[in-house]
Amino acid sequence: MSEEQALADAHARITDYRSRIQTLDGNAADLMFREARNHNAWQDKEVSDDKLREIWDLMKYGSTSANTLPARLIFIRSAEAKERLKPCLMPANADKTMAAPVTALLAYDLEFFTDFAKLYPIRPEMADMYSSDPARAEKFAFQQSSLQGAYLIMAIRAVGLDAGAMGGFNTDAADAEFLGGKNWKSNFLCNIGYGDLEGIKGPRLYRYGFDEVCDII
Repeated sequence: MSEEQALADAHARITDYRSRIQTLDGNAADLMFREARNHNAWQDKEVSDDKLREIWDLMKYGSTSANTLPARLIFIRSAEAKERLKPCLMPANADKTMAAPVTALLAYDLEFFTDFAKLYPIRPEMADMYSSDPARAEKFAFQQSSLQGAYLIMAIRAVGLDAGAMGGFNTDAADAEFLGGKNWKSNFLCNIGYGDLEGIKGPRLYRYGFDEVCDII
């Protein structure tokens, strides 16, 4: 397929979906945002490989700068892998993480720029900007992987599961235990499964109103 035809097809697909869907309906907005909670307790229900693949197949479409996609995921599910994770956790996060069907370790690749030619063929030379400046590359990879982490939570909810994101763990220990041999670094953890309402201990906490934190200038 020529570049011209590929572009025309992309325009047609965007036009088609915009004609079919203008906004999320109330149910979808509740599922993704208004009624969704960060879960701390879990039902004893397995999460299949297919569900984890569904999560990635939605998450990957979230925009990142120059389509760099620096996030990397380790899905920690087996009892043996959970035991390896446990010493990395803050005590307050240990029990709920061990009970979760799956824990995703969201990491970022410090050498994300090696795939520029494939991911951003428009300007493959941009890779040089990061390969020559490791500090800049790490800052960028952390920022963009954090953005992908938000997409991860949204994708988990979109496939009918619940998420329990957290940062309370020793990233150096997790790097050594799970990322050895890879030029990746840990960002945050996210428990995945079917939330148990016993873990919800109160109503949703206060959220700022628009006028408290937003300006239109």
